[in-house]
Amino acid sequence: MKGFMDFLKQTNALALAIGVIIGGAVGKVVSSLAGDILMPLISLALPAGDWREAKIALTHKADGSIDKAIALGSFGGAIVDFVIIAFVVYMVTKNVMKPAPAAPAPATKNCPECTEAVPVAAKRCKFCGSAV
Repeated sequence: MKGFMDFLKQTNALALAIGVIIGGAVGKVVSSLAGDILMPLISLALPAGDWREAKIALTHKADGSIDKAIALGSFGGAIVDFVIIAFVVYMVTKNVMKPAPAAPAPATKNCPECTEAVPVAAKRCKFCGSAV
């Protein structure tokens, strides 16, 4: 059991698992936002509200109904869903994950003899040996 716990800590597998779980939950929320809120509004603006059902018929059955078809509406809906989900994830990531500030550079001063940068606390230059 200790070896397994060490593996989880060293490889960040636990953090990855938590990220996948949270990502799945966020994906469900964003899919619901796209499918239940935004898509009905978008379909109001389109002339045919059932655009996700649009198909190009390849073959017909004997009774005239479509047997095989290319589901352009379903594919287009998946693309629209993806764009909406990608945009929401981008906005959340951009606002939540700020880059860490850069570490301050160590305090240095220039040697008056050789002009090399040496730490402020130095009494002698490590490059030329002169007093600083």
